[in-house]
Amino acid sequence: MLYTLCVAGSIQRSEPELREQILGLVSEYFHVAHHKRPFIPGASDIPVSGKVFDERELQLLVESALEFQLTSDRFAEAFQEKFSSVMGVRHAMLCNSGSSANLLAVSSLCSPRLGKRALAEGDEVITVAAGFPTTVNPIFQNRLTPVFIDVELGTYNTTPERVQDSIGPRTRAIVIAHTLGNPYRADEIRRIADSNDLFFIEDACDAVGATINGKPVGSFGDLATASFYPAHHITMGEGGCVLTNSGVFRQIVESIRDWGRDCWCAPGRDNTCGRRFDWQLGDLPHGYDHKYIYSHIGYNLKLTDMQAAIGLAQLEKLSRFVRERRSNFNELASYLREFEDYLLLPAEEADTEASWFGFPITIRNESQITRSELIGYLESKGIRTRLLFGGNLLRQPAYQGLKARVAGSLENTNLIASRTFWIGVFPGIDGDMLKFVAHSFKSFFGGRA
Repeated sequence: MLYTLCVAGSIQRSEPELREQILGLVSEYFHVAHHKRPFIPGASDIPVSGKVFDERELQLLVESALEFQLTSDRFAEAFQEKFSSVMGVRHAMLCNSGSSANLLAVSSLCSPRLGKRALAEGDEVITVAAGFPTTVNPIFQNRLTPVFIDVELGTYNTTPERVQDSIGPRTRAIVIAHTLGNPYRADEIRRIADSNDLFFIEDACDAVGATINGKPVGSFGDLATASFYPAHHITMGEGGCVLTNSGVFRQIVESIRDWGRDCWCAPGRDNTCGRRFDWQLGDLPHGYDHKYIYSHIGYNLKLTDMQAAIGLAQLEKLSRFVRERRSNFNELASYLREFEDYLLLPAEEADTEASWFGFPITIRNESQITRSELIGYLESKGIRTRLLFGGNLLRQPAYQGLKARVAGSLENTNLIASRTFWIGVFPGIDGDMLKFVAHSFKSFFGGRA
């Protein structure tokens, strides 16, 4: 809307003029308030992850705030369209976190709209024990039974052979994350799922931008998930997304995300079906308002348009972020190869290209050092570290006594729980930081020698 305001006899600037001035000031503010601090070796932190942004994110955030739509609106619609294209799928449904995305994806497998294919209480879902809790939690939350399998050291992913060997008479689905941005063979697991009539969900929360034979991860499953927490490849602060090629799954996910309602109208829009007062579902009377008919047990897991606006700016940088992560990873690997007698360094599967979330390291049994010794030294230098998420989830207090099946040995998972950690490669880490990391490893092992 174009208009001017007259206050106390003076002509005020128009809305577009004010908006332009505000966004210009936002850019100026960014360069004053968010300029990069110099790195001081041994005094500055080297984080494992973090947000990387410029004035564009702030400007779109403020532009969205000025419109004051608040809940999902045009920025969310634009992000979903662009992100689905990037990820090689037809539909992207935004939600408030990657954890919620996993809950939506697994819950959708239990929808009555799937008829006889819907998962029922006690049905089995294959997953890995060396992972993040919210990949697995939705399995328990939907009263399904996880089947835990082992992973490989080096890739920290499971194998198609382990998946095939773990299938039992009640197995109905596969839910596995791409560990630290390193793809597993989702193409082969897709074939296993198809030949055994199993659903397949890819947790790509740590792997946006990774590919298998040039095809994006997240495009192999019936459903896939992504996260936009600040640690991830692009951020909205909080936020997540469910991906699918299926129109049926899109309707189910959106219903569960939006209170479980049957109506598909976006917030603020009514009667897009043309039959708002002409439905008869369940035991409700004919003509019951479609906006208040519920076909699923649902939640409110939407995100705000302001978050989506940030995501649009981040999405413009995704390809650069992925290149910089890979470059940092490769530089770090070249520095640490001289310590391979002590350390098992990470490896990629053939025909895959990782979008590295971090640089995983396993201390070799024969090294005569402990993980606590090494990470304690690195932390003392400001080099931040993380363990490989839950280690062995079955050994975590929250999972004691829960119903699950273990297929095969979890030998490598237990080694990960005691000897594996990771350090950062995100785009906020520069060459001087990587050289200091290399120097610190050299000092640690040199001191022990």
